[in-house]
Amino acid sequence: MASSLLALIDDIATVLDDVALLTKVAAKKTAGVLGDDLALNAQQVAGVKADRELPVVWAVAKGSALNKAILVPAALAIGTVAPSAVTPLLMIGGLVLCYEGFEKIAHKLLHSAADDAAHEAQVLQALADPAVDMVAFEQDKIKGAVRTDFILSAEIIVITLGTVADSPFITQLTVLVGIAIAMTIGVYGLVAGIVKLDDAGLYLSRLPGAGAWPTWRRQFGGLILKAAPLLMRTLTVVGTAAMFLVGGGILTHGLPVLHHLIEAMATAVTDQLGSWVGGVVPTLLDGVVGLIAGALVLAGLTLGRKLYTKPMPAG
Repeated sequence: MASSLLALIDDIATVLDDVALLTKVAAKKTAGVLGDDLALNAQQVAGVKADRELPVVWAVAKGSALNKAILVPAALAIGTVAPSAVTPLLMIGGLVLCYEGFEKIAHKLLHSAADDAAHEAQVLQALADPAVDMVAFEQDKIKGAVRTDFILSAEIIVITLGTVADSPFITQLTVLVGIAIAMTIGVYGLVAGIVKLDDAGLYLSRLPGAGAWPTWRRQFGGLILKAAPLLMRTLTVVGTAAMFLVGGGILTHGLPVLHHLIEAMATAVTDQLGSWVGGVVPTLLDGVVGLIAGALVLAGLTLGRKLYTKPMPAG
């Protein structure tokens, strides 16, 4: 009895150790999606009144939890019934990541700052108009954010599934559920903090009082107000870059010829310049592959839309 109990405890410990390791690997692989998820969802509540920001974030978080409650069983079913579909799904997820990243770059290049400022002015004007239905406005924001979350969550779950595809079912279940919970709490907890960061800065900057401590608090509040927009821009840039790195890495690992070519190039660079330079080469090349793949997908979709969009009849 005692030996059976010890064996059971050992099995459980082994599973938990595998889960911890695989969860760490999956979290690293999904970091690119997470960074973009933070930026996208923080931007989704832009234009919402300050006292409604947290309720909107909470509503989107609940929608995100429902998304993952659908995606996790679906991923487990695919991993059990059709495990050979995991790699193609990963490749599709990688292409989607690269496409989304390149689309953001293309939007930035093709739309001027004046266009973005005009759109922001329209949103602010709508908020100031008492005739605008704010409930409907919020619901549109929430629906849009939940749709965005579904795409990003699907990518996270598929990437995680690829990480644990060869593991026992209980490990797959635990890692997928753990990643789903951690990503939901982590993303929307941070989103809530980001969207309220400027309010915290404003509060501190308006605190009364004389002396060194009150003055320092007001200065710190002003620093937060200046840093909040910079944080959003940084998240967007880092998230976009990570999408190319993660998406490109998925594609290169799914194409053995390309993967071996990158390994050979990394080895050559290591021999010439040292391991500290050679270790960076695969990551950079993954990013280049992701950038090229995103450009090709965007070009293909754009061309397809032009070819299959019927011109409006004259008159």
